[in-house]
Amino acid sequence: MHRPNIVLVTPALASANNGNWQTARRWARLLAPAYRVTLTDRATPAQIAAADAMLALHARRSAASIQAWRAAHATRPLAVVLTGTDLYRDIARDADAQRSLALADRLVVLNRHGARALPEAHRAKARVVLQSCSARRPWPKPQRHLRVLMVGHLRDEKDPQTFWRAIARLRHRADLRFDHIGGALDAALGDEARALAAADPRFRWLGALPHATTRGHIQRAHVLVHPSRMEGGAHAVIEALRSGTAVIASAIDGNTGLLGDEHPGLFAPGDDAVLAALLERCRDEPAILPALTAAGDRRAPLFAPEAEAAALHALMAELLPPGP
Repeated sequence: MHRPNIVLVTPALASANNGNWQTARRWARLLAPAYRVTLTDRATPAQIAAADAMLALHARRSAASIQAWRAAHATRPLAVVLTGTDLYRDIARDADAQRSLALADRLVVLNRHGARALPEAHRAKARVVLQSCSARRPWPKPQRHLRVLMVGHLRDEKDPQTFWRAIARLRHRADLRFDHIGGALDAALGDEARALAAADPRFRWLGALPHATTRGHIQRAHVLVHPSRMEGGAHAVIEALRSGTAVIASAIDGNTGLLGDEHPGLFAPGDDAVLAALLERCRDEPAILPALTAAGDRRAPLFAPEAEAAALHALMAELLPPGP
């Protein structure tokens, strides 16, 4: 049986250990039964010539591959997958990102609100593919304290400072413990994390960790905090939902497009006071943590691997309809 050839472009390969790489690797695996997938960070002329379709993650950072594809193939299908920085920053001001939108046949967004960030002229091209991960049993949680976790590299878009300010507001609570997993992509933020860890024994900055280790930390935590200013569809949030771990997150489209607008654990971006109050309530009010967990459990099936695979294969069927 003929399997069409897809070139899958991602600006980050395995060494980056970030969301783009995790998405690209998983999609290559999910598509493999029906398609031959070539995974690359920049498509070569030979790869472009051999492929029947291109999937490109990131409108700006993959712009060179996108433009080379369309220059070589006027009609072969092209789908551009939009990350958080694409949707909520680059397409408003970057010419390469804007050109990628125009060249694409389909625009893939990773949360249910993503299309509304697109220029109106391009919204009809949008398709939603919610990312997935395996389900994990919740691990036993400590009883003597509330374990709070943030997963996100130290950079402005992830807004770790809101998390850290909330920790400072809760300095009187010895029964709350805080972990942060993520590499210091911003050196100044790394200095802040080290200073906080030195000053407050309740806080640990664990740096960048392997994916499997991070997943274990998510399973052990009572609460995952995700305070991003800008997000396409955070895998850490999905992993928490699929692990039975409660989520408290900033009320931005990239989070509410996963959690739902009525999720009980939302706070305004940057509002460390409300975040701190929510964390105290998780410890002090017996109904709050179960309510957050139950809300997450209701969303978890949306992020099953079979749901993501179905959405991906539906996208590819639009781009490469089967022959007669």
